[in-house]
Amino acid sequence: MRPGERSRQESGGRFVHMTSPYFSDRELGPRPRINGDVSPGAWGGIVAAVESRITDGSLGHHYPARCEDGLGCYGCDRDSFRLAVQSEIPDLTWPLDPDQLPQTLVVLDLVEFCYRAVGKPIPGSLHKFFGHTHLSFHAQAGQTAFRQDINRILARNQLVYELDAEGQVVRLAPLILREVLVSSVFRTGDPELDSLLHDARAKYLDPDPRIRRESLEKLWDAWERLKTLEPGKDKKASIASLLGRAAVEPSFRATLDSEASELTRIGNAFLIRHAEKSQVRLEMDEHVDYLFHRLFALIRLLLRTTGRGG
Repeated sequence: MRPGERSRQESGGRFVHMTSPYFSDRELGPRPRINGDVSPGAWGGIVAAVESRITDGSLGHHYPARCEDGLGCYGCDRDSFRLAVQSEIPDLTWPLDPDQLPQTLVVLDLVEFCYRAVGKPIPGSLHKFFGHTHLSFHAQAGQTAFRQDINRILARNQLVYELDAEGQVVRLAPLILREVLVSSVFRTGDPELDSLLHDARAKYLDPDPRIRRESLEKLWDAWERLKTLEPGKDKKASIASLLGRAAVEPSFRATLDSEASELTRIGNAFLIRHAEKSQVRLEMDEHVDYLFHRLFALIRLLLRTTGRGG
């Protein structure tokens, strides 16, 4: 494909992949990724991307329609593909209907399922008697093309998800946090603390809102663990030492003291680390974003100023 060539849907349903952004994106920049629920428009695009790969045989890589003369695959066996999808994603209605929007997590499961199954079909010999062409497949090329199509749909519909190179849908962190979160390296010298921080980050980037809420529990556990990290000190003295190393100037040090105390209070007051009846449940995903960002910023500051990564 020539540089700058755009995607279009050819006769027969096969997609040619876009490599350049739309005019509006070039003029105004990418659209903000703010939507957590798959929209009808995005679902219609995903249905088209899947159906095109049934039609052109791409999904025959794992679900082949086989030549009756035993000469190999010539396309996708739609029934075999349907049965496999329904067995692994039982909440998905078949046939795929662009006018019937499934739950967001069901849609994202379908995306991951298709990524594992797709391959780029490579035409081989023509079987004149049956009127079909035998196919071989390039798995990586097919997955890359599918990923590009899906990610363009997600981006154009301002969805906070992306299909990564391993075939997993991840949730994009808010822009202000995204680069810091992805680039942070945890070298605390304490394997348990490193594990808690890695788990918190992974859960926060999960598409499932329930798992994202669990990221706060991991992050607050990491916060309590971090408080004990300074050698030869009790917990109170250890956190005082950490804060003192992070800020020498008295006014900013007082600000950090206040922030550390408030975040500890928040961890005990809301349904994050404990499950007492008196604790308050977080009602909105935006509240999860806010609290994760706030505590992660403090933890990262303490790690960086004490030479423990971040």
